[in-house]
Amino acid sequence: MREALKDAKVSHETTAAAGKGQAAAARRDRQWPRPGSCRIITIANQKGGVGKTTSSVNLAASLAQHGAQVLVVDLDPQGNASTALGIDHHADVPSIYDVLIEDTPLADIVVQAPEIPNLFCAPATLNLAGAEIELVSKVARESRLQRALEAYDTDKYDYVLIDCPPSLGLLTVNALVGGNELLIPIQCEYYALEGLGQLIRTVELVRSHLNPTLSVSTILLTMYDARTRLAAQVAEDVRNHFGDVVLKTVIPRSVRVSEAPSYGQSVITYDPGSSGALAYSEAASEIAHRNTGAAE
Repeated sequence: MREALKDAKVSHETTAAAGKGQAAAARRDRQWPRPGSCRIITIANQKGGVGKTTSSVNLAASLAQHGAQVLVVDLDPQGNASTALGIDHHADVPSIYDVLIEDTPLADIVVQAPEIPNLFCAPATLNLAGAEIELVSKVARESRLQRALEAYDTDKYDYVLIDCPPSLGLLTVNALVGGNELLIPIQCEYYALEGLGQLIRTVELVRSHLNPTLSVSTILLTMYDARTRLAAQVAEDVRNHFGDVVLKTVIPRSVRVSEAPSYGQSVITYDPGSSGALAYSEAASEIAHRNTGAAE
């Protein structure tokens, strides 16, 4: 294992069942600090399959389990975050589409996730697939989510996590304008950094013209396979490039993480002792404890 990864916390699903349960219980018992004001964190990467939705849902669930009030805004037309939180999101359900296109108040669409009392979701429906085109003709099309959040009582939340689609279209731009922090999940595989420059340039444009408060506060390494030299090399490259904004915790490949959404759950509630659940809990703990900072 390379020096850059010596402090990384990677769990293994081969851990004994008793050990898993004890570790999960210890994490649940910890008291995490709550931010002085609501942190609005956009989770984006235009590459597909890097763990954006998985990270949004599991970080939100872990933060909520430790006492934080959390809202997940699902901006992906596929609605996978809504599915994973057990939220109904068929076409007739009031959704984030109505907020962006019809000016429906955010308060009218937010629903509570059934598994965790203080976790809430603004669901997405397939109607959102047409929003990219419909937003083009709207006034202030890039800041409609920001305005909706400003009109909503976000002070009752500690965290708002915005899950983005795998693109840099108007939905993602709305998420970047609406957030104060950007969390970028990066897959520990070949081509991981390909296209990331385009995302950083987009962030700089948004910061210059639309949202000067936006900062790249967190990089999360996902789908880490400790058996491969490639994963270690990618992780080292990311740490060398981004420095301290990269979380020490890395998220391993985990069957349980993939299974959980099919049961309408996060892995945090589906299998709290699994490697994926423990890793996401550690990552959420880092986010809760660390100061926010910008990547240059």
